[in-house]
Order: sequence, then C-alpha cells, then structure tokens
Amino acid sequence: MIGVVLWLELRRSRAIAFGLGAILVLYSSFIGAFYPVIRDNAKLIDDYMAVFPKGMLAAFGMEGTLSNHGIFFNTYIGGLLWPIVAAIAAAILGTRQVAADLDRGFLELPMATRIDRVRYLATGICGQVIVLAALSSVVVVALLAVGIVVGAGFDGARFLMEVPLLFLFACALGGTATLLSVVTLSRQLSAGLVAGGLLVMYLLDAVSRLQADLDYLGLPSAFRYLRSSTAIDDGVLPLGPMCLFGAIAVVTWGLAVWRFRVRDLVA
Repeated sequence: MIGVVLWLELRRSRAIAFGLGAILVLYSSFIGAFYPVIRDNAKLIDDYMAVFPKGMLAAFGMEGTLSNHGIFFNTYIGGLLWPIVAAIAAAILGTRQVAADLDRGFLELPMATRIDRVRYLATGICGQVIVLAALSSVVVVALLAVGIVVGAGFDGARFLMEVPLLFLFACALGGTATLLSVVTLSRQLSAGLVAGGLLVMYLLDAVSRLQADLDYLGLPSAFRYLRSSTAIDDGVLPLGPMCLFGAIAVVTWGLAVWRFRVRDLVA
C-alpha cells in the first residue's frame, strides 16, 4: 500500500516536475551561456555598477564583481530563480495531499483504506522530497553542462556543493506548506502564507543590506542564509544554513504528520 501511495504521488507530480524542470533547464542554460560575456567584460560591468549606490547593489545581493562565480550564482540562481521555483513547487506539492484532495473529495478514498494517516502523509512527504531533490539538481547540472560547452570555467565539484543547500531550502518551504495545509485545510490560504512570508523575508533581507545599522532585520530572512557563497568560493559546505533549513523541514513535516493524525477533516 505504501508503494502504491508513493507511486500515485509521483505520478501526480510529473506535470509540475517536468514543467518546473524545463524552466530551470532553459533559464540555467541561458545564464550559463551568458557568463562568458560577463567574464570578458568584467571591468566594463564593474564600472557601470559603480555608478549605483553600494547600498542599493547590496540590497539585491550584487556585492563585488559579477564575474566571481559565487556572486554570479547567487545573483542569478540562488537569490533570484530558485526561491521562486522552490516556492511554487512547495505550494503545489505541500498543499495537494491534504487541503487540495479534501476540497475535491479525493481524500476520503485513501482514508477509507487500511493505511493509517501517519504513513499516508509521510509517504506523500517522501514524494515531495524526491521531486525537490530532482529540481535542485537539475538547476545546477544544466548550468554546469552549458558552462562546459561555452568554456565558462565553472568548478563542477564546488557548484554541485550548492545542491544540498538549494534542496534543503526547498524542503523547508515544503514542510511549511504541508503544515499550513494540515492546519488550515485551505490550499489557497496555505500557498498565500508561504508566498507572503517569502516576500516579507526578501524585503527584510533587502532593507538590512542598505545600511549597516539595519543588519539585524535580515536575521529572520531565509535569503540571508540561502545566498551563502562558501561552497563555490571556498569549497566548503555551508553547514550552518543547511542545518537551519534541514531543521525547519524536519520540524514542520513532523508537526504536520502529528497534527494530521488527529485532525478533524471538516473544512
């Protein structure tokens, strides 16, 4: 029965997985192909960026030179594309198995079988993990593949070290969406809270970078920890941010399973 549930969840996830995967491949391929232009015109771009206030550039994570691999990755992938894709995937996958299925009347079917609620939701969470792991790998692999073709000079090992951070960030969003789905039994409200919370954190991170005395505003923002450059610049896994996102994912998914076990499924 567990295998059937997992197969069903993966089957239902194929459209969102292939759709978002295609977007990641196209975007990463374009950005990877464009990097040599940035590298070859680094001085010109740096002179242009020098015209803008440093605080404004810092607010958008554009500190230093874009020809630096870590800054390039965080500017175009880690701080721009991935949070949007991860939020979309988390909102869809995390709210489907409880809130969405309850709304369409499908949840009554699995609940009428011998599988208990804990194993049912836990199996669905495993499906989320598989899809999020695939997406977080695709975005980096596509960038590296095109980088090889155009001679970008990316260090494959260091770039691949970013995959766990991207994956755990997405898991934290997925866990939050799943917990909100179980608590509210509303897909729209849960997805809205995830998107709204992410927007607030982005604004807090941006404002905190404008002036040094506002730095404390960025502490609760996930973007501060997602934009770690230690992997690409130093070849060191960002264990602190990874542990933070991993803990959020485990706690929120765990609370979701616990709450779903006794939840009155009457919206």
